Amino acid sequence: MKSILGIGNALTDILAVLPDDTFLKQYHLPKGSMQHVDRETGDKIFASLQKYGIHYVAGGSAANTITCTSIFGMPSGFIGKIGDDELGHLFKSDQDQYGIKSLLLKGKNSSGRSITLITGANSERTFAVYLGAALELVPEDLKPEYFSGYDYFHIEGYLVQNQDLIRTAVQAAKAAGCIISLDMASYNVVESNDAFLHDIVDKYVDIVFANEAEARSFTKLDTKAALEEISRHCGIAVVKIGKDGSMVKSGGEYHYIEAWPADTIDATGAGDTYAAGFLYAHSQGMPLKVCGEVGSIIAAKVVEVIGTKIDIPRWKAAKQEIRELIAANK
Repeated sequence: MKSILGIGNALTDILAVLPDDTFLKQYHLPKGSMQHVDRETGDKIFASLQKYGIHYVAGGSAANTITCTSIFGMPSGFIGKIGDDELGHLFKSDQDQYGIKSLLLKGKNSSGRSITLITGANSERTFAVYLGAALELVPEDLKPEYFSGYDYFHIEGYLVQNQDLIRTAVQAAKAAGCIISLDMASYNVVESNDAFLHDIVDKYVDIVFANEAEARSFTKLDTKAALEEISRHCGIAVVKIGKDGSMVKSGGEYHYIEAWPADTIDATGAGDTYAAGFLYAHSQGMPLKVCGEVGSIIAAKVVEVIGTKIDIPRWKAAKQEIRELIAANK
């Protein structure tokens, strides 16, 4: 079984379902965006959310992906930084539970948290993120031996604002012979790091995952043309189009992948789990269309639960569907 290493912000997700957009407007949070907040603002938002009911889930984009690849059976590792506090201990115990080989370094600040606000009929997510100790991860923390022996290296786009860290990481991963994948993470992150992202994708990245807004920000083109453009910069381009499915392109090969049926209540983590399914199928040598279909199957399971953790019955159902799909394509 091929192995995968991820790097990302070690965050605990604090999730709340809101009745409308009033709360977002109160705190000047553009709907669908990811906004960094300082600790004081994060505390105010957190306090105001209590009346809505909240859920705690160990998260962070790359960590979510790596958790799923580990459940699929891939030997999986993760690099991040946490504080010496309750949220940090929660994050570490969660990774231990799923058998992830964690390299969780200790920072001076408290552990990061991602307040995830879920609104509207489409369960759109808006993030207010206090990075805390996660932001303290620096290039000097990364040692070449951390990357040795891994077949894949997965990066969350939220990290690209720490450009020196990402450049050091992709250089080490490339030197170790890893296939490198990047999830672009958020349209406003793409907008503010446009030149850097283009450089990294051109030089190092093999597989790019983006949603429609991120693809548009990266290319300044509409969805289908954006997919085409991204595919010119890397080996495999994937553009996710929410409830309408996804599109995959590599060279002259193109596939539209329908979304798997689901009773959606919360889209949090759908892109992260899609990436895990895609990479797992890719590691099994599956055709591109099957990789997208496996991603679609597992993404459909996570949108049926609050948060990013799929329950056991849904995991069993997903694994059975995926086994059958892979067997039919061997």
